[in-house]
Amino acid sequence: MTAPLHDMSAETPAPVSVADVPAKAIEGRSPGRIAWMRLKRDKVALAGGFVVLLLILVALFAPLIVSAFGHPPEELHEDMLDPLLGLPAGDYGGMSGDFLLGVEPVNGRDVFSRIVYGARISLLVAFLSAFVAVSLGTFFGIVAGYFGGWVDAAISRVMDLLLAFPQLLFIIALVSVVPAKLWGFEGSGLRIAVLVLVIGFFGWPYIGRIVRGQTLSLREREYVEAARSLGAGRMYILFRELLPNLVAPITVYATLMIPTNVLTEAALSFLGVGVKPPTPSWGETLSTAVRTYEDDPLFMIFPGMAIFITVLAFNLFGDGVRDALDPKGSR
Repeated sequence: MTAPLHDMSAETPAPVSVADVPAKAIEGRSPGRIAWMRLKRDKVALAGGFVVLLLILVALFAPLIVSAFGHPPEELHEDMLDPLLGLPAGDYGGMSGDFLLGVEPVNGRDVFSRIVYGARISLLVAFLSAFVAVSLGTFFGIVAGYFGGWVDAAISRVMDLLLAFPQLLFIIALVSVVPAKLWGFEGSGLRIAVLVLVIGFFGWPYIGRIVRGQTLSLREREYVEAARSLGAGRMYILFRELLPNLVAPITVYATLMIPTNVLTEAALSFLGVGVKPPTPSWGETLSTAVRTYEDDPLFMIFPGMAIFITVLAFNLFGDGVRDALDPKGSR
């Protein structure tokens, strides 16, 4: 007797159509998220960003850090000095458990405390002056690039004039004639306000040129023409159509401007036209250390390393942000 044939239809699975397969949802990614994904792959930039964040936290919580690990920055400790030479009595500049980075020659102030509080002055001047420069540069740059004509010519000539102006000499001359009290500020507060305004005012032409050049290319794009044809006003086009597309170059230049401002503030304080003593400042500490660096070299090394690490961290982070926002210009 013949064996029954198997039911092939029962063993063979029915073909599955493409329409029956559940489609995987396509996740959209914003430009900011794409830039963040690129930045996360740059370990050097992340390390620089971590150091920048750490410096900001040190500046914000300086009183708590000093109260836990140091002494008030203006407190004198003459008992820690050699009475004959005026130099720290201990080894390595008087470093110990009570004075982590030693003490200053002549007056015995805690070096660690003054370095920590000095971060406040440097970062405050750097960030505020960068904010002033970015605000002015963005406004004048976008106006010059969009309107063109005599407006562009006038603003461009002003930028050329400021770029050729000797900024350092002007600040030295200005600070020397500033009265003891002005605009409700006095002492180091007045010096900080003057530094912020002058550094920011002479810094805006750099970012102004970048914004102007980007605006010249963006003002002819289709979305700008569409907004103009729909009756959008000039202010709407400037700040709702053009400005959002300028955030990337503005952000990149701001991150690269801050370390330059740190160096400028340190140089001015080193020359004696920065904050007034005894307010802690890295540049002022370096200026004081020049007189005793042969006998106490660590007193000069510590503020110098603080400036070096700060500028290096900002530059590394700024380079990473630039590469993340502008992958075409990556190394």
